[in-house]
This record gives sequence, C-alpha cells and structure tokens, in this order.
Amino acid sequence: MRIWPKRRTGVPFALAALLSGGALAQEPLGQPVDWQMWHQVPATPVMQRLEDFHWMLLGIMVLICLLVVALLAYVVVRFNEKRNPTPSRTSHNTVLEVAWTVIPVVILIAIAIPSFQSLYYMDREPAQVDMTIKITGRQWYWDFEYPDHGGVQFSSFIVTDDDLPEGGLRLLEVDNRAVVPVGANIRLLITAGDVLHSVAMPSLAIKRDAIPGRLNESWMRIDRPGVYRGQCSEICGTNHAFMPMVIEAVEPERFAAWVNERRAEAGLEPMTVQVAFAPLAAPSEAPPSEDAPSEDAPQENAGTETPGSIVTGMAAEDPPVIPSATAGGTAASGQE
Repeated sequence: MRIWPKRRTGVPFALAALLSGGALAQEPLGQPVDWQMWHQVPATPVMQRLEDFHWMLLGIMVLICLLVVALLAYVVVRFNEKRNPTPSRTSHNTVLEVAWTVIPVVILIAIAIPSFQSLYYMDREPAQVDMTIKITGRQWYWDFEYPDHGGVQFSSFIVTDDDLPEGGLRLLEVDNRAVVPVGANIRLLITAGDVLHSVAMPSLAIKRDAIPGRLNESWMRIDRPGVYRGQCSEICGTNHAFMPMVIEAVEPERFAAWVNERRAEAGLEPMTVQVAFAPLAAPSEAPPSEDAPSEDAPQENAGTETPGSIVTGMAAEDPPVIPSATAGGTAASGQE
C-alpha cells in the first residue's frame, strides 16, 4: 500500500496551507529546513497516521478556541452593566450544565479512539516482515547489521566539516548510509554497546531508546525513495552532537545490487535478494506464544553470527575511534 501522495482536506489542512504558503508540498524529504513550522514530510504509514492525527487535533483545538473567544465576546457585549443594570441572579441551568459536561466527554472520546489505534499500530509489527536490520549505538557512531543478508554489516560515522561535500548538510552527513528497499516491511532491532543512545528519525516516526543489554524492537515501511536523516537523541557523552544517522530508501532492484556489492567487499558470494513485497497488511493480532520471552524481559546484547541468528555478548573487537568533528570552529575530541 502506497501512502504518497495523500490528499488532505478539511479546515485544519486549509488553515495549514494558508499559514505555510504552500511550503508543505515543496519541502525536501527526510531533513530539516529553515524556518520549519510543521513536521517533516511523512515517509511511512506510521508517520502518516501521526500526521493525520496531528491535523485532526489541531482542527479541534482551533474550533474550541474560536468558540470560547466568540462566547466571551458575546457575554462581554450582551451582559455588560449598561445593558443589564439589574443583573440576573440565576444560580444554575441544568441543560447548560449537562451540555458543558457531555460535549467535552464526547470530544475526548473522539480524540482517544484514533490515539489508541495509532499507538497500537505503531507498537505491533505487520503480519509479514520482509527483512530485519539490527542497529547498535556506540560512542559515537552506529553499527548496522542485516541478518537476512549474511555478511552485510558496517559502521556509520559522521562526515566532518573538512570532508563535507558541496551542498552537504553539516552534522547530518555520514560515510556509510543504511540502504533499505522501498515497500518492504522492515523489523528494527535496536540496542547499544556502551551507554544509552536513542534512534530518532522524524520523517519515519522512529524514536526508540538503544539500551545496553536489551533489544528494543520497532518497524518501518518506507513508501517513497529518498534520503532520510536522524540522529541520536539521548545524551551519550562528549560527541553526542556528532552522531547522525542516514537511511536511504531505494528501489528493490538497487537494494539487491547494493547487498551484493557489500557481500563482495566482504569476500562473500552473491545471493538472491527479495525484490517483490506484498502490500502492507494489518498488524499481527495473534497472542505471543507461551514459550516466547516477554517483550518486557531484559535481553543480552545481541550480535549476528549467521543470517537470521542472534548471539549474545559484546563485540570482540575494539570500536574504531570517531573522526574529529568541528562545531563552530572548535574541534570535538575523539573517543576517550
């Protein structure tokens, strides 16, 4: 199921277009822009749901504010001292009291229903998962592993100011992008190898803590080719500000070629890579097996040894030293 482009209608969408001068339709994918007032352009079904919920909620808030201001203006004009020299001594009004109790309850229910639906949708991965990516946060870079494409693993470091290409985004460029196929349901396993980190990809609606000794799980399905940028959003030490993440979504055929290029670099034989993916199905509603570990149960740090397998333990080799990064003309220190 492709969610882009998605037509927006209604009062809040018209108001947003008026205030933003049509900037939403021209906004670059997956990155911040100057004077940005709204969310980044949604690139996943989850983010589209959150975007729709945001505009619905904003519309309700605007209507409530207009109603309150209108009532206040009416009361000030209609019931001032000049028009009412003898004020009313009304103590209560049953109909009015019922109305101002029932109407807010109805509004809150109308907000709660799509809110809980979105929370469930975010938390439950699709019934069919096409591939898995394991992300490990380290001081101060990211490790990526593709257990379904054995041998594909690499580290991703920030590109420093000295090496930044023309037109590159400062503090948001990396030397190795994580490449994923468009239209695939991707399970994300997120952990850390040293201290707390956090994966934050605004346009993909991904925000998961990376915790040493634990695997947190999320999912994504990117429905439009492009480059999507995020960063660590948990203070993790000296170079926390220099820990971006870049995910590039490409057509499945290009992804297959990229996988085999990576395998060739590792001295491995080419493999057949899935290039056709089923439409997005509803999240799985099957209860977990009694033998399966609880989602809340702590897990050991995980690494991949063979395709599809997970082994415990920390990385055997020492992590590489982060390249120096400059900020405001001052060089940031390397790993201590």
